[in-house]
Amino acid sequence: MKPKLEPVLKISRSWPYLAACALAFAAVSAHADEGMWTFDNPPTKLLQQRYHFTPAKEWLDHVRLSCVRLNDGGSGSFVSPSGLLLTNHHVARGQLQKNSTPAHDYIQNGFYAATQAEEMKSPDLEVNVLESMENVTARVQAAIKPGLSGKDALAARKAITAQLERDSLKATGLRSDVVTLYQGGEYWLYRYKKYTDVRLVFAPEQQAAFFGGDPDNFTYPRYDLDMALFRVYENGKPLASTNYLKWNAKGAADKELVFVAGHPGSTQRQDTVAQLTLERDLAEPTILALLKHRIAALKQYSARGAEQERQATTLIFGLENSQKAYIGRLEGLQDKAVFTKKQQEEADFRQRVAANPASQAKYGGAWGDIEAAQARRKELLIPNLFRRLDSQLGLYAVQLVQYVAEVKKPDGERLPAFHESQLDSLRYRLLSPAPIYPEMEKARLAGALEQSLTELGPNDEWIKTVMNGRTPAQVAADLIDHTKLRDPAVRKALLEGGQAAIAASNDPLIVLARKMDPINRQMTKAQEDNVQSVVDQAGEKLGEARFLVYGKDSYPDATFTLRLSYGAVASYPMNGTIAPPKTTFYGLYDRAAGFDNSGPFFLPSRYAEGRNKLDLSTPLNFVASCDIIGGNSGSPVINRNAELVGLIFDGNIES
Repeated sequence: MKPKLEPVLKISRSWPYLAACALAFAAVSAHADEGMWTFDNPPTKLLQQRYHFTPAKEWLDHVRLSCVRLNDGGSGSFVSPSGLLLTNHHVARGQLQKNSTPAHDYIQNGFYAATQAEEMKSPDLEVNVLESMENVTARVQAAIKPGLSGKDALAARKAITAQLERDSLKATGLRSDVVTLYQGGEYWLYRYKKYTDVRLVFAPEQQAAFFGGDPDNFTYPRYDLDMALFRVYENGKPLASTNYLKWNAKGAADKELVFVAGHPGSTQRQDTVAQLTLERDLAEPTILALLKHRIAALKQYSARGAEQERQATTLIFGLENSQKAYIGRLEGLQDKAVFTKKQQEEADFRQRVAANPASQAKYGGAWGDIEAAQARRKELLIPNLFRRLDSQLGLYAVQLVQYVAEVKKPDGERLPAFHESQLDSLRYRLLSPAPIYPEMEKARLAGALEQSLTELGPNDEWIKTVMNGRTPAQVAADLIDHTKLRDPAVRKALLEGGQAAIAASNDPLIVLARKMDPINRQMTKAQEDNVQSVVDQAGEKLGEARFLVYGKDSYPDATFTLRLSYGAVASYPMNGTIAPPKTTFYGLYDRAAGFDNSGPFFLPSRYAEGRNKLDLSTPLNFVASCDIIGGNSGSPVINRNAELVGLIFDGNIES
């Protein structure tokens, strides 16, 4: 029997709530509930003051071990004692795409495994569970001797970080990552249990998961079933664990305290005004231009036919999602009130540091150092963004060439992502059996090269190396038509053959990657010597100063590591009215009817057929004042009892 999609009735009965969004700056309690807190430093005082609740260590440990990080860029949680894992449809979408074929489009039609035997193996999904955390600040800081230059301090920091990760991996067998918090005020060693046998159990149709499409994206009220279920296996059997989140059939009530436990990707809230100014004036607008161009190239390819549309849909979805997020970020940076507030906060910080002569002598120059580094970053930004091949096969080639060279070096001298503790995950991705579509690769590569040529100019060293007198379309055809890197066995042979195999290869992508490698390394060195080393050293000073001035009653910037946010389910003012704290299936059908069941507001036929079987008052989405960012997608929403009441899938434009 082929896997099939479960009737909508079963999902609606068993799944009462999906959290629509979490507002970092909404009028309800935006600033009151701001914060992405590490599990070693939860906001116990604030929680007790505002909600009369203090999470116990056992509560925190259970939640931590029930939550997961996915290498596809999202979060999730275990929801059964037999390895069932809940996340978003849009987080699972990459695996759905990789398993789809022209005959079985699981994104459009959904998937349901009626038995465990029908569950579908994910080609290259990795799940990480945070097993332990260790504060290694003293060991890192002891390795960075006083008086070192920025470059030497960076080298020392990289060496001790690699040593800590390598020693931990050897001692525990767990993936081990040193995480920088508070701009270098603290360093923590996070150890992860890794799972790679992950199988799809259920995903609804794309039209149900992303109902409302781009017009409704980053808005509320919403009516989306943005969820998917995987099952994690260990040694060929479903993972058995007592660490999972139990369902609460009542869901979350209006004004109830809720928590989000997930892995927010990256924030810049502790960046200086100089750093944010460059983001506002150059970095964000340039990234938006890059995204716009790549979306256009993929849409042009998608318009060739139904199969091309199927191949490109997930990439387009991801790029458009990023585009809308960057638009929101840029609008926030361009908001005078927001930027003025940041300037005032920095001025207050600097004044407090200056009030103590010893602190001023030690930390006062850090802001100027960071500002000076931004001038060099400005020069490097365009090359760093546009000296890249927008191609999965091109990425494989670059990583293979780098891999065989980096593993020969001492761990502390390697490029980022090539440290010993990261190699298993890197090899797993490099040898993925996921399908690669040559014609789409050519369209992506040619489109990106056109933009790179415009931005960098014909005399740029990288452009001359890649183009070699050809047009972007000719380069793409020459590379993609003749490469053999689509075959995982070929990639494996190159990986295992080491430098000799890479040097002997006449595969056009490997040949080009070898030629690009010195340029790539030169760019990395320029970034490290002129920007990263300066910002890291100055940032560490600011991190120490922040602790002296404000204590540890604050949270660090997001780093795609496990964080806890809190807030309340609540309505909020919008568009001259009030947004409801929840939406229901009544609203779903009404919104579809309001647009004549067309375009992004089309409902799959099963919804029309099953409408009379549903309790239309069943809540579908809700809104809460928890603080989230990209990477939190798929995070569980839990109550005081650590019971599952919802699932984060989006933020709104107000956040």
